[in-house]
Amino acid sequence: MKNVIVFGATSGIGKSIAKILLNEGYNVAITGRRLEKLIALKNEYPNQVLVKQNDIQNVKEVEKIFNEIVEEFETIDLVIQSSGVVHINPKFEWDKEAQSINTNVLGVTRVYTLSYNLFKKQQFGHLVGISSIASIRGNRSAPVYFASKAYQKAYLESLYIKTKSIKSKKVFITEIRPGFVATDMAVTLEDGVFWLVPLEKAVKQIYAAIKNKKRVAYISKRWQLIAWILKLAPAWLLKKVL
Repeated sequence: MKNVIVFGATSGIGKSIAKILLNEGYNVAITGRRLEKLIALKNEYPNQVLVKQNDIQNVKEVEKIFNEIVEEFETIDLVIQSSGVVHINPKFEWDKEAQSINTNVLGVTRVYTLSYNLFKKQQFGHLVGISSIASIRGNRSAPVYFASKAYQKAYLESLYIKTKSIKSKKVFITEIRPGFVATDMAVTLEDGVFWLVPLEKAVKQIYAAIKNKKRVAYISKRWQLIAWILKLAPAWLLKKVL
């Protein structure tokens, strides 16, 4: 039976993908800040779930929790990083900027480095990072969120390139770039939500991308068209329409 860690499993994409993996027979370590949410999921799958409460903003705690899970499972086949925050913050309130940086950059990077180093030692493993369509360009209302997702995009690509040094060729890096998915996070967005993807549809596509060890997957697939348009659009045009 394969062993998985899901960071950010208390709700949304993280919780839903954890449930798919559990239904497929995986052992799953679930993490997040809200202990009651983690325990509720464990109660549904008492023999498959390992609960580890943590706040990804605390990088020392992330390392401690990661090592505890590895010690208990002995080997890890898959790590899914789904933790993240988004704030609409046009006035640059620093507490919101800092929380986004500490979560989406510092905490996420620690998960990525711990996972990569473990997989290199094991000579196998699959790291999946949930980034966003926001990684493609900037945005006036949530600059730090869009910048943090661009950072994640570049970091995951760098790790993918770095796997060239792993002799077994059995370490895989997948970046998931969702558009707008029907989660609590989408509720925070202003001016309505374009092309909102049902959560169930999104996680099914994410699971398929994981199984196929895709390098990059847009969720839903039609968001790849938006990504293509965003890449080509000049900054002056984005300034007018975004």
